[in-house]
Amino acid sequence: MKLYQYPNCSTCRKAIKYLDQQGLQYESIDITKQPPTKDELKLMLASYQGEIRKLFNTSGLQYRELNMKEVLPTMSADEAIELLSGNGKLIKRPFLISRDKGIVAFKETLWADFI
Repeated sequence: MKLYQYPNCSTCRKAIKYLDQQGLQYESIDITKQPPTKDELKLMLASYQGEIRKLFNTSGLQYRELNMKEVLPTMSADEAIELLSGNGKLIKRPFLISRDKGIVAFKETLWADFI
């Protein structure tokens, strides 16, 4: 498993604690230094039935600065993935990839079902 996270994010720290408590092996990656690849973003997008907005950190500063609320509806999925692959701060986190599926944000019950 790959866990893309941001060290200053309290929700990411909760996710890490949860994974550790479950005794699971994962690779932890700072999402701001190394965003997910385009293929990983496409996999995550498929996990959310093509709802691209689910992959965006809609409460983040970058989202507001780039006026993504207005811009995102006009973008194609490929354009959005291109943007996300170059800017980890725009991506909803934590971002967990396991084999051929993924999950974003952390809710213990959802992660328990996912894992």
